[in-house]
Amino acid sequence: MQRRKTRQVRVGALMIGSEYPVIVQSMTNTDTKDVSTTVKQIKELEKGGCEIVRLAVYDEGCIEPLKEIRKRVNIPLVADIHYDYRLAIKSIKAGVDKVRINPGNIGDEWKVREIIKVAKDKGIAIRVGVNGGSIKEKYLDEKGHVTYKSLLAEAFDSAELFESEGFHDLIFSIKSSDVLQTIEANREFARQTDYPLHLGITESGVGTEGVVYSSVGIGTLLSEGIGDTIRVSLTGDPLQELDICWMILDALHLRQRKGIRFISCPTCARTNVNLSKVITELKEKLPPVDMNLRVAVMGCVVNGIGEGKEADIGVAYGRGKAVIFSKGKILKTVDNNEVVDVLVKTILSTFDKARTQ
Repeated sequence: MQRRKTRQVRVGALMIGSEYPVIVQSMTNTDTKDVSTTVKQIKELEKGGCEIVRLAVYDEGCIEPLKEIRKRVNIPLVADIHYDYRLAIKSIKAGVDKVRINPGNIGDEWKVREIIKVAKDKGIAIRVGVNGGSIKEKYLDEKGHVTYKSLLAEAFDSAELFESEGFHDLIFSIKSSDVLQTIEANREFARQTDYPLHLGITESGVGTEGVVYSSVGIGTLLSEGIGDTIRVSLTGDPLQELDICWMILDALHLRQRKGIRFISCPTCARTNVNLSKVITELKEKLPPVDMNLRVAVMGCVVNGIGEGKEADIGVAYGRGKAVIFSKGKILKTVDNNEVVDVLVKTILSTFDKARTQ
Protein backbone atom coordinates (compact mmCIF):
# COMPACT_ATOMS: atom_id res chain seq x y z
CA MET A 1 0.00 0.00 0.00
CA GLN A 2 1.10 3.57 -0.57
CA ARG A 3 2.13 5.36 2.62
CA ARG A 4 1.04 8.97 3.04
CA LYS A 5 4.03 11.25 2.45
CA THR A 6 5.26 12.86 5.66
CA ARG A 7 8.25 14.83 6.85
CA GLN A 8 11.00 13.07 8.78
CA VAL A 9 11.50 13.48 12.52
CA ARG A 10 14.44 12.06 14.49
CA VAL A 11 13.84 10.39 17.86
CA GLY A 12 17.11 9.18 19.30
CA ALA A 13 18.74 6.95 16.69
CA LEU A 14 15.43 6.38 14.91
CA MET A 15 13.87 8.31 12.07
CA ILE A 16 10.09 8.54 11.96
CA GLY A 17 8.18 9.31 8.78
CA SER A 18 6.89 7.77 5.59
CA GLU A 19 10.37 6.91 4.27
CA TYR A 20 10.92 4.62 7.25
CA PRO A 21 9.14 1.56 8.72
CA VAL A 22 6.13 2.03 11.01
CA ILE A 23 7.58 2.08 14.54
CA VAL A 24 6.19 0.05 17.45
CA GLN A 25 5.87 1.84 20.79
CA SER A 26 4.78 1.03 24.33
CA MET A 27 4.82 2.61 27.78
CA THR A 28 6.10 1.46 31.15
CA ASN A 29 3.60 0.94 33.96
CA THR A 30 6.26 0.78 36.68
CA ASP A 31 6.98 3.70 38.98
CA THR A 32 9.59 5.83 37.19
CA LYS A 33 11.20 6.53 40.55
CA ASP A 34 11.93 2.79 40.90
CA VAL A 35 14.94 2.74 38.59
CA SER A 36 15.83 -0.96 38.68
CA THR A 37 12.26 -2.17 38.11
CA THR A 38 11.69 0.35 35.33
CA VAL A 39 14.95 -0.51 33.58
CA LYS A 40 14.07 -4.21 33.83
CA GLN A 41 10.69 -3.61 32.19
CA ILE A 42 12.18 -1.41 29.47
CA LYS A 43 14.66 -4.14 28.56
CA GLU A 44 11.84 -6.71 28.50
CA LEU A 45 9.81 -4.44 26.21
CA GLU A 46 12.79 -3.93 23.93
CA LYS A 47 13.33 -7.69 23.74
CA GLY A 48 9.64 -8.10 22.90
CA GLY A 49 9.84 -5.79 19.89
CA CYS A 50 9.29 -2.33 21.37
CA GLU A 51 11.29 0.34 19.53
CA ILE A 52 10.39 3.48 21.49
CA VAL A 53 9.27 3.51 25.12
CA ARG A 54 7.40 6.19 27.03
CA LEU A 55 7.64 6.86 30.79
CA ALA A 56 5.38 8.91 33.02
CA VAL A 57 7.19 11.89 34.57
CA TYR A 58 4.61 12.93 37.12
CA ASP A 59 6.56 15.14 39.53
CA GLU A 60 10.06 16.52 40.11
CA GLY A 61 11.04 13.40 42.01
CA CYS A 62 11.08 11.52 38.68
CA ILE A 63 13.83 13.66 37.13
CA GLU A 64 16.90 12.20 38.85
CA PRO A 65 15.69 8.61 38.34
CA LEU A 66 15.04 9.50 34.69
CA LYS A 67 18.69 10.51 34.27
CA GLU A 68 19.81 7.15 35.68
CA ILE A 69 17.36 5.21 33.48
CA ARG A 70 18.71 7.06 30.46
CA LYS A 71 22.22 5.82 31.30
CA ARG A 72 21.14 2.19 31.60
CA VAL A 73 19.05 1.68 28.45
CA ASN A 74 19.67 2.20 24.75
CA ILE A 75 16.11 2.40 23.41
CA PRO A 76 14.75 5.92 22.67
CA LEU A 77 12.95 7.33 25.72
CA VAL A 78 9.91 9.60 25.70
CA ALA A 79 8.89 11.60 28.76
CA ASP A 80 5.10 11.68 29.18
CA ILE A 81 4.11 15.03 30.66
CA HIS A 82 0.79 16.32 31.92
CA TYR A 83 -0.02 19.72 33.43
CA ASP A 84 3.43 20.93 34.49
CA TYR A 85 5.47 22.44 31.64
CA ARG A 86 8.54 22.58 33.90
CA LEU A 87 8.66 18.78 33.98
CA ALA A 88 8.91 18.74 30.19
CA ILE A 89 11.84 21.15 30.27
CA LYS A 90 13.63 19.22 33.01
CA SER A 91 13.04 15.92 31.18
CA ILE A 92 14.62 17.32 28.03
CA LYS A 93 17.63 18.43 30.04
CA ALA A 94 17.75 14.96 31.65
CA GLY A 95 18.44 13.44 28.25
CA VAL A 96 15.17 12.05 26.89
CA ASP A 97 14.79 11.69 23.12
CA LYS A 98 11.29 13.15 22.91
CA VAL A 99 8.65 14.65 25.17
CA ARG A 100 4.95 14.04 24.85
CA ILE A 101 2.80 16.94 25.94
CA ASN A 102 -0.94 17.37 25.92
CA PRO A 103 -1.95 20.91 24.89
CA GLY A 104 -5.31 20.35 26.55
CA ASN A 105 -3.80 20.30 30.02
CA ILE A 106 -0.44 22.08 29.79
CA GLY A 107 -2.23 25.39 30.13
CA ASP A 108 -1.29 28.84 28.81
CA GLU A 109 0.44 29.18 25.45
CA TRP A 110 3.51 30.77 27.01
CA LYS A 111 4.18 27.52 28.84
CA VAL A 112 4.19 25.58 25.58
CA ARG A 113 6.48 28.20 24.06
CA GLU A 114 8.95 27.72 26.93
CA ILE A 115 9.02 23.98 26.20
CA ILE A 116 9.58 24.71 22.50
CA LYS A 117 12.59 26.94 23.23
CA VAL A 118 14.38 24.21 25.18
CA ALA A 119 13.45 21.44 22.74
CA LYS A 120 14.71 23.51 19.84
CA ASP A 121 17.97 24.25 21.65
CA LYS A 122 18.53 20.55 22.45
CA GLY A 123 17.31 19.25 19.08
CA ILE A 124 14.58 17.16 20.72
CA ALA A 125 11.30 16.18 19.04
CA ILE A 126 7.92 16.80 20.61
CA ARG A 127 4.85 14.63 20.36
CA VAL A 128 1.66 16.63 20.54
CA GLY A 129 -0.96 14.44 22.17
CA VAL A 130 -4.49 15.53 21.35
CA ASN A 131 -6.68 13.37 23.56
CA GLY A 132 -10.46 13.14 23.66
CA GLY A 133 -10.39 13.08 27.45
CA SER A 134 -8.69 16.47 27.84
CA ILE A 135 -9.95 18.65 25.00
CA LYS A 136 -10.17 22.32 25.93
CA GLU A 137 -13.72 23.49 26.53
CA LYS A 138 -13.66 25.94 23.63
CA TYR A 139 -13.35 23.05 21.16
CA LEU A 140 -16.40 21.09 22.42
CA ASP A 141 -19.71 21.11 20.56
CA GLU A 142 -22.78 23.05 21.71
CA LYS A 143 -23.74 20.21 24.08
CA GLY A 144 -20.27 20.04 25.60
CA HIS A 145 -19.32 16.80 23.84
CA VAL A 146 -16.12 15.84 22.05
CA THR A 147 -16.43 15.23 18.31
CA TYR A 148 -13.82 14.46 15.68
CA LYS A 149 -14.01 18.16 14.79
CA SER A 150 -13.04 18.98 18.40
CA LEU A 151 -9.95 16.80 18.07
CA LEU A 152 -9.06 18.41 14.76
CA ALA A 153 -9.52 21.96 16.04
CA GLU A 154 -7.09 21.40 18.91
CA ALA A 155 -4.60 19.61 16.65
CA PHE A 156 -4.59 22.36 14.02
CA ASP A 157 -4.35 25.13 16.61
CA SER A 158 -1.44 23.32 18.27
CA ALA A 159 0.34 22.97 14.93
CA GLU A 160 -0.11 26.70 14.32
CA LEU A 161 1.37 27.52 17.74
CA PHE A 162 4.48 25.38 17.17
CA GLU A 163 4.92 26.68 13.64
CA SER A 164 4.74 30.27 14.91
CA GLU A 165 7.90 29.45 16.90
CA GLY A 166 9.57 27.91 13.85
CA PHE A 167 9.40 24.44 15.40
CA HIS A 168 8.58 21.53 13.08
CA ASP A 169 10.11 18.44 14.75
CA LEU A 170 6.63 17.32 15.66
CA ILE A 171 4.75 14.05 15.78
CA PHE A 172 1.01 14.24 16.38
CA SER A 173 -1.24 11.72 18.08
CA ILE A 174 -4.97 12.37 17.80
CA LYS A 175 -6.78 9.81 19.90
CA SER A 176 -10.12 9.10 21.46
CA SER A 177 -11.74 6.07 23.07
CA ASP A 178 -14.24 6.34 20.21
CA VAL A 179 -12.82 4.45 17.24
CA LEU A 180 -14.73 6.31 14.52
CA GLN A 181 -13.84 9.71 15.99
CA THR A 182 -10.19 8.72 15.97
CA ILE A 183 -10.32 7.46 12.38
CA GLU A 184 -12.09 10.55 11.03
CA ALA A 185 -9.85 13.02 12.86
CA ASN A 186 -6.64 11.32 11.72
CA ARG A 187 -7.88 11.05 8.13
CA GLU A 188 -8.57 14.75 7.91
CA PHE A 189 -5.39 15.80 9.70
CA ALA A 190 -3.39 13.55 7.39
CA ARG A 191 -5.11 15.09 4.36
CA GLN A 192 -4.15 18.62 5.36
CA THR A 193 -0.67 18.23 6.91
CA ASP A 194 2.56 16.29 6.42
CA TYR A 195 3.34 15.70 10.10
CA PRO A 196 4.03 12.07 11.13
CA LEU A 197 1.18 10.49 13.06
CA HIS A 198 1.30 8.18 16.06
CA LEU A 199 -1.78 5.93 16.04
CA GLY A 200 -3.72 4.42 18.90
CA ILE A 201 -7.11 4.16 20.57
CA THR A 202 -6.90 5.70 24.00
CA GLU A 203 -8.39 3.81 26.96
CA SER A 204 -9.26 0.96 24.60
CA GLY A 205 -9.89 -1.46 27.47
CA VAL A 206 -8.71 -4.80 28.75
CA GLY A 207 -8.38 -8.14 26.97
CA THR A 208 -10.40 -8.88 23.85
CA GLU A 209 -12.23 -5.55 23.90
CA GLY A 210 -9.02 -3.56 23.90
CA VAL A 211 -7.47 -5.72 21.19
CA VAL A 212 -10.47 -5.44 18.87
CA TYR A 213 -11.03 -1.70 19.29
CA SER A 214 -7.34 -0.94 18.85
CA SER A 215 -6.94 -3.25 15.87
CA VAL A 216 -9.94 -1.79 14.06
CA GLY A 217 -8.84 1.81 14.61
CA ILE A 218 -5.13 1.38 13.96
CA GLY A 219 -5.58 -1.17 11.19
CA THR A 220 -8.10 0.95 9.29
CA LEU A 221 -5.80 3.96 9.20
CA LEU A 222 -2.68 1.95 8.37
CA SER A 223 -4.55 0.26 5.51
CA GLU A 224 -5.15 3.74 4.08
CA GLY A 225 -1.44 4.59 4.29
CA ILE A 226 -1.87 6.75 7.39
CA GLY A 227 0.36 6.29 10.43
CA ASP A 228 4.06 6.27 11.22
CA THR A 229 4.17 4.85 14.76
CA ILE A 230 1.64 2.76 16.69
CA ARG A 231 0.77 1.66 20.19
CA VAL A 232 -1.97 -0.72 21.29
CA SER A 233 -3.00 0.66 24.70
CA LEU A 234 -4.17 -2.25 26.85
CA THR A 235 -4.91 -2.40 30.55
CA GLY A 236 -2.32 -4.70 32.10
CA ASP A 237 1.16 -5.91 31.19
CA PRO A 238 2.53 -3.71 28.38
CA LEU A 239 4.32 -6.72 26.89
CA GLN A 240 0.89 -7.89 25.66
CA GLU A 241 0.64 -4.76 23.53
CA LEU A 242 3.66 -5.62 21.44
CA ASP A 243 2.34 -8.89 20.06
CA ILE A 244 -0.84 -7.13 18.88
CA CYS A 245 1.13 -4.27 17.30
CA TRP A 246 3.29 -6.68 15.34
CA MET A 247 0.30 -8.79 14.30
CA ILE A 248 -1.42 -5.68 12.90
CA LEU A 249 1.69 -4.76 10.92
CA ASP A 250 2.11 -8.32 9.69
CA ALA A 251 -1.55 -8.60 8.66
CA LEU A 252 -1.16 -5.49 6.49
CA HIS A 253 2.21 -6.65 5.08
CA LEU A 254 3.89 -3.58 6.54
CA ARG A 255 6.46 -5.33 8.74
CA GLN A 256 7.25 -8.77 10.10
CA ARG A 257 8.84 -9.60 13.42
CA LYS A 258 11.20 -12.55 13.17
CA GLY A 259 9.80 -15.72 14.66
CA ILE A 260 7.14 -18.35 14.08
CA ARG A 261 3.60 -17.48 13.10
CA PHE A 262 1.09 -20.28 13.56
CA ILE A 263 -1.77 -20.60 11.09
CA SER A 264 -4.59 -22.86 12.20
CA CYS A 265 -8.14 -23.69 11.16
CA PRO A 266 -11.16 -22.94 13.39
CA THR A 267 -11.93 -26.72 13.55
CA CYS A 268 -15.17 -28.50 12.79
CA ALA A 269 -16.75 -31.96 13.15
CA ARG A 270 -14.03 -33.43 10.91
CA THR A 271 -11.37 -32.53 13.49
CA ASN A 272 -10.25 -35.41 15.71
CA VAL A 273 -7.48 -33.66 17.67
CA ASN A 274 -7.20 -30.76 20.07
CA LEU A 275 -5.44 -28.18 17.87
CA SER A 276 -5.11 -25.66 20.69
CA LYS A 277 -3.23 -28.23 22.76
CA VAL A 278 -0.98 -29.09 19.79
CA ILE A 279 -0.05 -25.44 19.21
CA THR A 280 0.58 -24.90 22.93
CA GLU A 281 2.93 -27.92 22.98
CA LEU A 282 4.76 -26.66 19.89
CA LYS A 283 5.26 -23.23 21.44
CA GLU A 284 6.60 -24.80 24.62
CA LYS A 285 9.09 -27.03 22.78
CA LEU A 286 10.30 -24.59 20.13
CA PRO A 287 13.05 -22.07 20.97
CA PRO A 288 12.96 -18.54 19.53
CA VAL A 289 14.07 -18.56 15.90
CA ASP A 290 15.80 -15.67 14.17
CA MET A 291 13.85 -15.94 10.92
CA ASN A 292 10.29 -15.69 9.63
CA LEU A 293 8.53 -19.06 9.59
CA ARG A 294 4.85 -19.79 9.02
CA VAL A 295 3.63 -23.06 10.47
CA ALA A 296 0.16 -24.37 9.57
CA VAL A 297 -1.67 -26.65 12.00
CA MET A 298 -4.83 -27.89 10.26
CA GLY A 299 -7.51 -30.16 11.67
CA CYS A 300 -8.24 -32.32 8.62
CA VAL A 301 -6.92 -33.29 5.20
CA VAL A 302 -10.05 -32.27 3.28
CA ASN A 303 -8.69 -28.81 2.53
CA GLY A 304 -6.00 -28.44 5.20
CA ILE A 305 -3.11 -28.75 2.77
CA GLY A 306 -4.70 -26.33 0.32
CA GLU A 307 -5.46 -23.72 2.97
CA GLY A 308 -1.98 -24.09 4.42
CA LYS A 309 -0.09 -24.27 1.15
CA GLU A 310 1.69 -20.94 1.72
CA ALA A 311 3.10 -22.20 5.03
CA ASP A 312 6.79 -23.10 5.24
CA ILE A 313 5.86 -26.17 7.26
CA GLY A 314 2.48 -27.64 8.06
CA VAL A 315 0.46 -30.57 9.30
CA ALA A 316 -3.00 -31.77 8.31
CA TYR A 317 -4.52 -34.28 10.70
CA GLY A 318 -6.58 -37.30 9.67
CA ARG A 319 -8.01 -40.28 11.50
CA GLY A 320 -4.98 -41.68 13.29
CA LYS A 321 -2.54 -40.38 10.68
CA ALA A 322 -1.36 -36.92 9.69
CA VAL A 323 0.56 -35.51 6.72
CA ILE A 324 3.50 -33.15 7.15
CA PHE A 325 3.86 -30.74 4.22
CA SER A 326 5.85 -27.73 3.02
CA LYS A 327 4.43 -25.11 0.63
CA GLY A 328 1.60 -27.54 -0.14
CA LYS A 329 3.92 -30.46 -0.96
CA ILE A 330 3.55 -33.56 1.22
CA LEU A 331 6.80 -34.56 2.92
CA LYS A 332 5.74 -37.56 5.01
CA THR A 333 2.88 -39.29 6.80
CA VAL A 334 3.13 -39.89 10.55
CA ASP A 335 0.96 -41.12 13.40
CA ASN A 336 -1.05 -38.37 15.07
CA ASN A 337 0.77 -38.86 18.35
CA GLU A 338 4.11 -38.25 16.61
CA VAL A 339 3.17 -34.94 15.02
CA VAL A 340 4.52 -32.53 17.64
CA ASP A 341 7.96 -34.17 17.84
CA VAL A 342 8.25 -34.49 14.04
CA LEU A 343 7.20 -30.88 13.50
CA VAL A 344 9.70 -29.63 16.07
CA LYS A 345 12.53 -31.55 14.39
CA THR A 346 11.46 -30.37 10.93
CA ILE A 347 11.24 -26.72 12.03
CA LEU A 348 14.63 -26.81 13.76
CA SER A 349 16.18 -28.50 10.73
CA THR A 350 14.74 -25.79 8.48
CA PHE A 351 16.14 -23.12 10.78
CA ASP A 352 19.60 -24.74 10.86
CA LYS A 353 19.73 -24.97 7.05
CA ALA A 354 18.72 -21.32 6.66
CA ARG A 355 21.32 -20.24 9.21
CA THR A 356 24.17 -22.00 7.41
CA GLN A 357 23.28 -20.76 3.91
